[in-house]
Amino acid sequence: MKQQHIKFEEKRVPLFTETTHEELSKYHSDFKVPVLKDGDFVVWDSLSILEYLSEKYLDSAGWPREVKARAVARSISAEMHASFTNMRNELPMNCRKKFQNIRLSPKAEQEVERIKELWQSCRTQFGKDGEWLFGEYSIADAMFAPIALRFEGYGIPLSGVEEAYVQSVLKQPCIIEWIEAGKTEKETIEADELIT
Repeated sequence: MKQQHIKFEEKRVPLFTETTHEELSKYHSDFKVPVLKDGDFVVWDSLSILEYLSEKYLDSAGWPREVKARAVARSISAEMHASFTNMRNELPMNCRKKFQNIRLSPKAEQEVERIKELWQSCRTQFGKDGEWLFGEYSIADAMFAPIALRFEGYGIPLSGVEEAYVQSVLKQPCIIEWIEAGKTEKETIEADELIT
């Protein structure tokens, strides 16, 4: 929403606290975040939220305009949404710390390589005219931003296209603001702080 200059008010709900369940119960999201409340309408699930925002506020411009690029963007966004569980579990989201010498399981390594392949393929086929996966910023880039942050924070070796892509994500003003906001939070998820 910040990337596309859609005005909104953010409500932060600390996770894994005594009040989390109560605060999220009114949104019918199965106690998951994020949740978007637009007037009386509530939608949850990252990909559904992005689709809704694209259709309501961006004249569906959240996806690439070209048919094949749009189909691939949807495919990789759905794959991002439903896959890479080993990598996510072994590299939990933590923007406040940098980790070194992380050893991934073979399955997580395969998932990292798959992500790199997706980025290279999209940039080669569809992204030659810009710095994003499909040239112009799209829902696919929003979906992969957390992965780019993980790759940076855990020192995942990158080169060429994938390194340039992560740098594009990291220099976005809204990402810089997101990281800085995360650093001011007092709550921690202990398991995500102790990875070595």
